[in-house]
Amino acid sequence: MKSIKNRREHIGLTQAQFASSLQVSRATVAMWETEKSYPRADLLPKIAQLLGCTIDDLYADEPEKEVS
Repeated sequence: MKSIKNRREHIGLTQAQFASSLQVSRATVAMWETEKSYPRADLLPKIAQLLGCTIDDLYADEPEKEVS
């Protein structure tokens, strides 16, 4: 769920701020962002709301950048 990191950074939240909003630890957010674990299903609606996206967007692959 690397899109969590990209979206979180885009809206200017630190991992600690994001974690606090979700009532989880900063380490938990770090694990999500490195795909070592995934958020619980009950947190997905709140994560999507905080990031201004849909739950589906959280699982969408990031568009690959072209290398020239």
